[in-house]
Amino acid sequence: GILEKIRSYLIKKLLPHLEDRRKYHQEFASSTSFHGVHNIVQTQSKTRKVLWLLVVVGCLAIVIWQICSRFIYYFSWPTTTTVVVQYVENVKFPAVTFCNLNRFQAHAVSNLKIIFLIWNIVSGVLQKFVMEDKYSQELNDFLLGNKNFSIKEFTRKNGFYLNSSTLLECEFFGKPCYPQDFEHVFTEYGNCFTFNHNDLPARRVSLSGRGLHLLFDVQQEQFTDEPALGYTDAGITFVIHSPKELPRFDGLGLLTPVGMHAQVAIRQLKSIIQEYPWGECKPDIKLQYHKIYSTNGCLQECKAQYIQDRCGCLPFILPGNGTECDLLKFYNCVYPAVYDIEIKGLCTVGTHNSTCPAPCEETDYPTTVTYSHLGGEKAIKYFSAKLKKSPEYIRQNLVRIDIKYHDLSYKITQQQKALTISELLADVGGQLGLFCGASMITIIELLEYIFTNFCWMCIFLLLKAPEMPQWNNPSQNQPTYREKEKGIQEC
Repeated sequence: GILEKIRSYLIKKLLPHLEDRRKYHQEFASSTSFHGVHNIVQTQSKTRKVLWLLVVVGCLAIVIWQICSRFIYYFSWPTTTTVVVQYVENVKFPAVTFCNLNRFQAHAVSNLKIIFLIWNIVSGVLQKFVMEDKYSQELNDFLLGNKNFSIKEFTRKNGFYLNSSTLLECEFFGKPCYPQDFEHVFTEYGNCFTFNHNDLPARRVSLSGRGLHLLFDVQQEQFTDEPALGYTDAGITFVIHSPKELPRFDGLGLLTPVGMHAQVAIRQLKSIIQEYPWGECKPDIKLQYHKIYSTNGCLQECKAQYIQDRCGCLPFILPGNGTECDLLKFYNCVYPAVYDIEIKGLCTVGTHNSTCPAPCEETDYPTTVTYSHLGGEKAIKYFSAKLKKSPEYIRQNLVRIDIKYHDLSYKITQQQKALTISELLADVGGQLGLFCGASMITIIELLEYIFTNFCWMCIFLLLKAPEMPQWNNPSQNQPTYREKEKGIQEC
């Protein structure tokens, strides 16, 4: 009884008669805004019907092909790169970190050449270093006999220093600067000093051709290196970087040998990278000990975290607030941990799924360096009289460096989405309008027509469903139909 009531309600209320359904189809085909369909229905000529049918089907096939190709192109996450040169009245001056290639004072390491090997192990955290086995026994003997030895304090005290004797001249934009304007920092070169480390607002250059002018005295007699374990060159190495980033010398350092004048012309290049999946950056990554995100800073923090978890201490050359590692832990734990990081790829750089993906925005300073010999004969005599040193000393120890902007402009390299959502919708709408004359209203009409026919089909299938003899399960106390039939046969 319930099923019959449902069927009767569906027939009377929801399912139109056959003639009404045909009339609905006819009206839709005649009035739809999908161009070409009403021409198929209304024309009397069979030839024209076939021609219009071919036209509509062909246009529909082209539309589907074009729309699919646009969606495939969109989900390939394409990008374009634009380069803009922006001229300004003044531009911020970058930070510059200077190091002496001769890392230690000669008197401190004359009878302690093992220091070079120890420092190579310490700085191997920043730059990969392979130690030869022939030094292992000598190193073990030193570590066992000097358990309280601090390579950090030894380097700070007996490494390269910056004062009026090593920094002979310093001028920034026509004003004098002093050793106090440089901040001490540890790198693989030992003691290094950074100018403009605080990114002071006053330190801006408003005229190209003027910048930072320095004259160093490397003092080769006082600072020396072991050729077998250290550097064989003499001079000043420096790197230009953002004031908010740590210096990175590996592959980026510039070298000025003694007796030379380096003129460095810099440009400012800003790179903007799209986030994944268009680019490789992740905008939500933040660093704990750095103001801005950079791959170098992220890599250092990754190494620091792994070493601290494994060794229970933190190398002083890496950022962090952990307990400083002593020499024994450097040799027995930190050095193998750095080796594992390199071999196993525990701290990776580059793609979005690596430990340290590319930054979404970074500032680089491409440089052009030209060299010339430091002064002529008169200049050599002038410095010789001023410093009370021989002309040979001037040629073997003095280094002049001039760093200036090439021009007051900066270049922006920006990675942009080649196809946005709005452009994708515009492309799809343009293809529909061009080949089918369709719009959003047409799509809504089609959806309404499809939904209506779908409802009618569901009702039709429901009406044709076979009847169920019973809606509930038979009671356990009542005999079933088969049991009754069996009883009658027995009777």
